[in-house]
Amino acid sequence: METSDKTARQIWAEVKSNPQRARFGYGRKAALVNIDFQCAYTRVDEFKTAYETDPRQIAHVNQLAQRFRALSWPVVWTHVAYAESAEDAGVWGTRTHTPDSLQNIKHGSRRAQFDERCEIQHGRDLVYCKRMPSPFFETPLQSLLVWHQVDTVVITGGSTSGCVRAAAVDSLSRGYRTIVPEQCVADKHESYHFANLTDLMLKYADVVDVADTLAWLDGQRSAA
Repeated sequence: METSDKTARQIWAEVKSNPQRARFGYGRKAALVNIDFQCAYTRVDEFKTAYETDPRQIAHVNQLAQRFRALSWPVVWTHVAYAESAEDAGVWGTRTHTPDSLQNIKHGSRRAQFDERCEIQHGRDLVYCKRMPSPFFETPLQSLLVWHQVDTVVITGGSTSGCVRAAAVDSLSRGYRTIVPEQCVADKHESYHFANLTDLMLKYADVVDVADTLAWLDGQRSAA
């Protein structure tokens, strides 16, 4: 194993700046999967479980969602919420039991609500409740992607080291080109964030500037 005194931020900067870096690239049609933009994770003014990396993250995601809708492509929003018994959290909800614990994000609670800044079009966008890190696990997401015949999944949300990473691994494993716009994902600590951006870029996904994805979507609209 190679050792280094560089920070995760420095290593990520080196990986990102490599002009020889190969990409999977975009395909013909994409789905936008926005992971866990709920108050427990976005409202830093309310909950200590929340985090913010780029202050414009949600604004960027709203821009992406607008482009996807204009193309009649699927937009998915996920959140986590559990029963009063927390039995649906399984072993994942057993290590702590405080008001901030994962399994204590209850249906109908403020922690489970989507952040009001998210411009969700209820009735048009798909909203899935998930219990585990990946949005592919025991949700209708896979069936939706098959129905729409997409070959590309664009992933936003949090956390970079948790649910975003799990989603990217599952997406690639199912054969989808997987795109992660850097400004649209966030984590609790920069070390986890940048280390996982590096992992995603080197193994599972194209981590791109959000402007790159917006330009691709605009190109698809022009060509339609």
